[in-house]
Amino acid sequence: MLQNKLQSFITRYEEINDLLVSPDISSDVKKMTELSKEQSSISKIVDAAKEYNQILQDIEENKLLLGDEELADLAKDELKELEQRKPELEEEIKILLLPKDPNDDKNIYIELRAGAGGDEAAIFVGDLFRTYIKYAENQGWKTEIMNTNISESGGYKEIVFLVKGDSVYSKLKFESGIHRVQRVPETESQGRVHTSAITVAVIPEVDDIEIEIRNEDLKIDVMRASGCGGQCVNTTDSAVRITHIPSGLVVTNQDQKSQHKNKEKAMKVLKARLYDLQEQERMEKEGADRKAQVGSGDRSGRIRTYNYPQGRISDHRINLTLYRLDAIMNDGLLDEIIDPLIADYQAKLMEAAGV
Repeated sequence: MLQNKLQSFITRYEEINDLLVSPDISSDVKKMTELSKEQSSISKIVDAAKEYNQILQDIEENKLLLGDEELADLAKDELKELEQRKPELEEEIKILLLPKDPNDDKNIYIELRAGAGGDEAAIFVGDLFRTYIKYAENQGWKTEIMNTNISESGGYKEIVFLVKGDSVYSKLKFESGIHRVQRVPETESQGRVHTSAITVAVIPEVDDIEIEIRNEDLKIDVMRASGCGGQCVNTTDSAVRITHIPSGLVVTNQDQKSQHKNKEKAMKVLKARLYDLQEQERMEKEGADRKAQVGSGDRSGRIRTYNYPQGRISDHRINLTLYRLDAIMNDGLLDEIIDPLIADYQAKLMEAAGV
């Protein structure tokens, strides 16, 4: 019964409340943090559970009042509202009870890389980067550039940036994959449409306790930063390249003037990439069904097309096409694509769970 299932969350929430004020826990920062995170993770279910219990109680009370001549009409109106809200809330609760991706609340690194299409691909990296930044601003999130590799055309061969805020990974995890752009380049005199592609990787940020790296597994090189000339090129050996020998992963950082800061940022990205690599390997072992459920999918697959001549943006995973390309790109209105993707993901989870 749904009510019994919900009661377990209310009971646990109250237990955590008692634990957080106990002397044993209040002196243990690590345990307090763990309990606070757990409480935060179930708070929405608890709020919904309390509302659900109240609705059930109010329905019963109003049914009893139907026999009262003075209050019958009022009770009938209230019953209508309550019985309309009850199934809506039950659907919301079903979604809240779905298995949660352990990374959903984490901050993320987004890596954009130019693929096929040369300069045009590099320019689109810059365009999509600005869209993500605008989207993050709309959500009230913070962003920080970790590393850039600027192309001669004014775009980026590669850009890596950190996005920090509430439930960042849960919203942006569906962006991983190949993004294809179709448009007429400014240098194209014949007006022909060119097709180019970039890859997007969304990687959850990890704590030091989640992944350990041995010093002997690292090869660290320092060099002068490269760039577009002038002030963009450092005159000291501040750029850092870290190679993780067992996995072959290589991370370069050159955006800071300080070698120490570049190394620190590169290590953070390396840890996130190693964690992500382990997660991908784990999903491969667990099979295709699990891979589809967690929502990250196949990063080598083409997921979206941006067609500028037609003003069209299409997400191929859910057959969604919108003719609002300029508004979505310029104003960071990615929720118009992300919300349907999340709804589709939740529907698949519910189907798998037999809900």
